[in-house]
Amino acid sequence: MGNIFENVKRHHKETFLKAVKDGKADQQIISLGNFFVSAKDFFTSSSCSGMIVLMNLDEDETKREAALHRKWHRAVEFDEVFSALEEQTADDIWFKHEPLILHIGARDLKAAKKVLSVMKKVGIRRGGIIVAKEQKFIVELTGSSYMSFPVKTGDRILVSEEHLRFIIKRANKKLERNYKMLKEFEKECRKSL
Repeated sequence: MGNIFENVKRHHKETFLKAVKDGKADQQIISLGNFFVSAKDFFTSSSCSGMIVLMNLDEDETKREAALHRKWHRAVEFDEVFSALEEQTADDIWFKHEPLILHIGARDLKAAKKVLSVMKKVGIRRGGIIVAKEQKFIVELTGSSYMSFPVKTGDRILVSEEHLRFIIKRANKKLERNYKMLKEFEKECRKSL
Protein backbone atom coordinates (compact mmCIF):
# COMPACT_ATOMS: atom_id res chain seq x y z
CA MET A 1 0.00 0.00 0.00
CA GLY A 2 2.84 2.39 0.77
CA ASN A 3 2.48 5.85 2.21
CA ILE A 4 -0.55 7.43 0.55
CA PHE A 5 0.27 10.94 1.74
CA GLU A 6 3.86 10.86 0.44
CA ASN A 7 2.73 9.56 -2.96
CA VAL A 8 0.01 12.22 -3.31
CA LYS A 9 2.38 14.95 -2.11
CA ARG A 10 5.04 13.87 -4.64
CA HIS A 11 2.48 13.96 -7.48
CA HIS A 12 1.24 17.46 -6.57
CA LYS A 13 4.78 18.73 -6.06
CA GLU A 14 5.73 17.59 -9.57
CA THR A 15 2.56 19.12 -11.03
CA PHE A 16 3.17 22.44 -9.26
CA LEU A 17 6.84 22.66 -10.25
CA LYS A 18 5.99 21.86 -13.87
CA ALA A 19 3.29 24.57 -13.90
CA VAL A 20 5.82 27.08 -12.56
CA LYS A 21 8.46 26.00 -15.10
CA ASP A 22 5.95 26.21 -17.98
CA GLY A 23 4.72 29.66 -16.87
CA LYS A 24 1.22 28.35 -16.10
CA ALA A 25 1.19 29.18 -12.38
CA ASP A 26 -0.02 32.66 -11.48
CA GLN A 27 2.86 34.68 -10.02
CA GLN A 28 1.11 35.59 -6.76
CA ILE A 29 0.72 31.92 -5.75
CA ILE A 30 4.27 30.70 -6.46
CA SER A 31 5.86 31.70 -3.14
CA LEU A 32 3.07 30.09 -1.11
CA GLY A 33 3.17 27.03 -3.36
CA ASN A 34 6.92 26.71 -2.82
CA PHE A 35 6.36 26.81 0.94
CA PHE A 36 3.83 23.97 0.82
CA VAL A 37 5.99 21.96 -1.59
CA SER A 38 8.82 22.03 0.96
CA ALA A 39 6.65 21.59 4.09
CA LYS A 40 6.80 18.12 5.64
CA ASP A 41 3.10 17.71 6.40
CA PHE A 42 1.47 19.65 3.53
CA PHE A 43 1.12 20.09 -0.22
CA THR A 44 -0.96 22.30 -2.48
CA SER A 45 -3.09 21.45 -5.49
CA SER A 46 -5.20 23.43 -7.96
CA SER A 47 -4.85 26.75 -6.18
CA CYS A 48 -5.51 30.21 -7.63
CA SER A 49 -4.49 33.57 -6.20
CA GLY A 50 -7.60 35.32 -7.54
CA MET A 51 -8.32 36.84 -10.93
CA ILE A 52 -10.41 39.06 -13.16
CA VAL A 53 -12.04 37.31 -16.12
CA LEU A 54 -14.32 37.85 -19.06
CA MET A 55 -16.23 34.60 -19.39
CA ASN A 56 -18.38 33.23 -22.19
CA LEU A 57 -21.63 31.87 -20.80
CA ASP A 58 -24.54 30.49 -22.77
CA GLU A 59 -28.13 31.51 -22.01
CA ASP A 60 -28.32 28.90 -19.24
CA GLU A 61 -25.23 30.53 -17.69
CA THR A 62 -23.24 27.34 -17.93
CA LYS A 63 -19.50 27.19 -18.63
CA ARG A 64 -18.24 25.57 -21.77
CA GLU A 65 -14.82 24.06 -22.33
CA ALA A 66 -13.39 27.29 -23.75
CA ALA A 67 -15.36 29.59 -21.47
CA LEU A 68 -12.60 32.05 -20.61
CA HIS A 69 -12.61 34.88 -23.13
CA ARG A 70 -9.87 36.67 -21.13
CA LYS A 71 -8.17 36.00 -17.80
CA TRP A 72 -5.90 38.24 -15.74
CA HIS A 73 -4.12 37.39 -12.47
CA ARG A 74 -3.44 41.10 -11.97
CA ALA A 75 -5.13 44.49 -12.01
CA VAL A 76 -6.58 45.36 -15.42
CA GLU A 77 -6.79 48.52 -17.50
CA PHE A 78 -9.95 49.85 -19.10
CA ASP A 79 -8.51 49.68 -22.63
CA GLU A 80 -7.63 45.98 -22.47
CA VAL A 81 -11.05 45.02 -21.10
CA PHE A 82 -12.93 47.20 -23.59
CA SER A 83 -10.83 45.90 -26.48
CA ALA A 84 -11.68 42.31 -25.47
CA LEU A 85 -15.38 43.20 -25.30
CA GLU A 86 -15.26 44.64 -28.83
CA GLU A 87 -14.17 41.27 -30.24
CA GLN A 88 -16.83 39.17 -31.93
CA THR A 89 -18.32 36.59 -29.57
CA ALA A 90 -21.23 34.15 -29.83
CA ASP A 91 -22.35 33.86 -26.20
CA ASP A 92 -22.97 36.35 -23.44
CA ILE A 93 -19.85 37.75 -21.79
CA TRP A 94 -19.75 38.11 -18.02
CA PHE A 95 -17.26 40.25 -16.11
CA LYS A 96 -16.04 38.45 -12.99
CA HIS A 97 -13.69 39.03 -10.13
CA GLU A 98 -12.97 35.66 -8.54
CA PRO A 99 -11.24 35.47 -5.14
CA LEU A 100 -8.38 33.25 -4.07
CA ILE A 101 -9.08 29.57 -3.78
CA LEU A 102 -6.53 27.33 -2.12
CA HIS A 103 -6.49 23.55 -1.86
CA ILE A 104 -4.03 22.43 0.77
CA GLY A 105 -3.31 18.78 1.43
CA ALA A 106 -2.47 17.77 4.99
CA ARG A 107 -0.92 14.59 6.36
CA ASP A 108 -3.57 14.16 9.07
CA LEU A 109 -6.50 15.83 10.81
CA LYS A 110 -4.23 17.67 13.24
CA ALA A 111 -2.30 19.29 10.38
CA ALA A 112 -5.54 20.16 8.54
CA LYS A 113 -6.85 21.88 11.68
CA LYS A 114 -3.64 23.93 11.84
CA VAL A 115 -4.37 25.28 8.34
CA LEU A 116 -7.92 26.20 9.41
CA SER A 117 -6.53 27.97 12.46
CA VAL A 118 -4.20 30.06 10.28
CA MET A 119 -7.13 30.81 7.95
CA LYS A 120 -9.19 32.22 10.82
CA LYS A 121 -6.25 34.18 12.22
CA VAL A 122 -5.74 36.13 8.97
CA GLY A 123 -9.46 36.72 8.36
CA ILE A 124 -10.27 34.29 5.56
CA ARG A 125 -13.90 33.49 6.34
CA ARG A 126 -14.66 30.57 4.06
CA GLY A 127 -12.90 27.28 4.45
CA GLY A 128 -13.17 23.72 5.56
CA ILE A 129 -11.98 20.17 5.16
CA ILE A 130 -13.40 18.82 1.89
CA VAL A 131 -11.61 15.45 1.84
CA ALA A 132 -11.03 13.39 4.98
CA LYS A 133 -9.47 10.01 4.23
CA GLU A 134 -6.72 8.06 5.87
CA GLN A 135 -3.45 9.87 5.09
CA LYS A 136 -5.22 12.42 2.88
CA PHE A 137 -6.96 15.53 4.13
CA ILE A 138 -7.72 18.41 1.77
CA VAL A 139 -8.54 21.85 3.13
CA GLU A 140 -10.24 24.33 0.81
CA LEU A 141 -9.99 28.06 1.53
CA THR A 142 -11.89 30.64 -0.51
CA GLY A 143 -11.86 34.41 -0.36
CA SER A 144 -15.22 36.10 0.01
CA SER A 145 -14.67 39.01 -2.38
CA TYR A 146 -16.63 38.28 -5.58
CA MET A 147 -18.19 40.11 -8.56
CA SER A 148 -20.17 38.62 -11.44
CA PHE A 149 -22.54 40.16 -13.98
CA PRO A 150 -23.17 40.26 -17.74
CA VAL A 151 -21.47 42.99 -19.76
CA LYS A 152 -22.18 41.88 -23.33
CA THR A 153 -24.78 39.91 -25.25
CA GLY A 154 -24.27 39.08 -28.92
CA ASP A 155 -22.63 42.13 -30.49
CA ARG A 156 -24.05 44.56 -27.92
CA ILE A 157 -22.02 45.85 -24.96
CA LEU A 158 -24.49 46.25 -22.09
CA VAL A 159 -22.59 48.71 -19.92
CA SER A 160 -21.59 52.30 -20.51
CA GLU A 161 -17.96 53.33 -20.61
CA GLU A 162 -18.47 55.12 -17.29
CA HIS A 163 -19.92 52.00 -15.67
CA LEU A 164 -17.18 49.77 -17.09
CA ARG A 165 -14.51 52.10 -15.70
CA PHE A 166 -16.25 51.99 -12.32
CA ILE A 167 -16.45 48.18 -12.17
CA ILE A 168 -12.85 47.77 -13.31
CA LYS A 169 -11.70 50.14 -10.57
CA ARG A 170 -13.78 48.25 -7.99
CA ALA A 171 -12.55 44.83 -9.20
CA ASN A 172 -8.93 45.99 -9.09
CA LYS A 173 -9.39 47.10 -5.46
CA LYS A 174 -10.95 43.76 -4.57
CA LEU A 175 -8.05 41.95 -6.23
CA GLU A 176 -5.54 44.08 -4.35
CA ARG A 177 -7.20 43.24 -1.00
CA ASN A 178 -7.30 39.58 -2.07
CA TYR A 179 -3.54 39.54 -2.77
CA LYS A 180 -2.85 41.27 0.56
CA MET A 181 -4.81 38.55 2.37
CA LEU A 182 -2.89 35.87 0.45
CA LYS A 183 0.42 37.41 1.61
CA GLU A 184 -0.83 37.53 5.20
CA PHE A 185 -1.88 33.90 4.96
CA GLU A 186 1.55 32.89 3.63
CA LYS A 187 3.33 34.87 6.35
CA GLU A 188 1.27 33.20 9.07
CA CYS A 189 1.71 29.75 7.48
CA ARG A 190 5.48 30.18 7.51
CA LYS A 191 5.30 31.15 11.20
CA SER A 192 2.72 28.59 12.42
CA LEU A 193 3.04 25.51 10.22
